[in-house]
Amino acid sequence: VQVVESGGGLVQAGGSLRLSCAASGRIFSSTAMGWFRQAPEKEREFVSAISWNGGRTYYSASVKGRFTISRDNAKNTVYLQMNSLKPEDTAVYYCAARATSGTYFISSREDEYDYWGQGTQVTVST
Repeated sequence: VQVVESGGGLVQAGGSLRLSCAASGRIFSSTAMGWFRQAPEKEREFVSAISWNGGRTYYSASVKGRFTISRDNAKNTVYLQMNSLKPEDTAVYYCAARATSGTYFISSREDEYDYWGQGTQVTVST
């Protein structure tokens, strides 16, 4: 099982980026997915999660209203659209997948996820 993020980069405050996460097809369409991030010298934190059918989504308070998570099971890809970016959004963003989950299961807990990508850097300048 592989989970690979892409789409990170450098953007000015107020700008937008879209992250993508490609996961192995064998698990992707039947499992919940999540995004987490880790800023320098900080603990990794939850950003957003989506159920396997896309019917449920969940966001941290710090990104709610600015970020949107979505998925395309036909393409084995989950997306994180990030708008109105702030310097405090600067971090390495990680995609995570559960091995199995119920239809509407989502979680903000790191220990609920089994597979992790290597991360993609997002840097927001002032």
